[in-house]
Amino acid sequence: MRLAELSERSGVSTATIKYYLREGLLAPGRQINATTAEYDEEHLRRLRLVRALIQVGKVPVANAREVLKHVDDESLGRTIRLGAALWALPQAPDPDEEDPATVAAAAEVDRLLRTLGWESAREIGPLSPVHRSLVALVATLLRLGYPCDAELMRPYAELMYRAAVRDLDRLETYESDTEKVETAVSSAVLFEPVLRSLHRLAQEVESARRYGIE
Repeated sequence: MRLAELSERSGVSTATIKYYLREGLLAPGRQINATTAEYDEEHLRRLRLVRALIQVGKVPVANAREVLKHVDDESLGRTIRLGAALWALPQAPDPDEEDPATVAAAAEVDRLLRTLGWESAREIGPLSPVHRSLVALVATLLRLGYPCDAELMRPYAELMYRAAVRDLDRLETYESDTEKVETAVSSAVLFEPVLRSLHRLAQEVESARRYGIE
């Protein structure tokens, strides 16, 4: 397909597509002549991912470029490739390691992971921005006087594990590792807000069942 058709099918203007090409977020098309290039379905799929990152997720271009670098890195094993791409998304600030609340939170998170048998999460914990973000969030709750220990988090973690199994089952329906990682990244940006809304909606339903709606 030519640039105009790529724009029409993706809903992205030709000017924006050219910008993505200049920034290295989209691979060049196959050059037909000096002024015309041809694009394929892979370009369309990647363009949708770039749009999700930048226009919906508000991910800075530099972060988006880093994410896509890991998406395309076939030298990495599947787990590391997936993790690296997701870790390159904007993350919460690292916790203050000297803060007593952080020390207490890290201990509770480690106890949670041991209780669940999540040894791989414990092994990669120091490297994972997701792990550090969890510690920072728990530390904030503790600092504000809200209880948040391993026992409280465990049933929620078990529910999230079931959701993760569902996520990975869905990824397995895609043929290539690149498609799998692309789908995981787009889901992190687009589908996690859906999960948050479903959680809150479920709370509303359960509240109405227990206490009525009057």
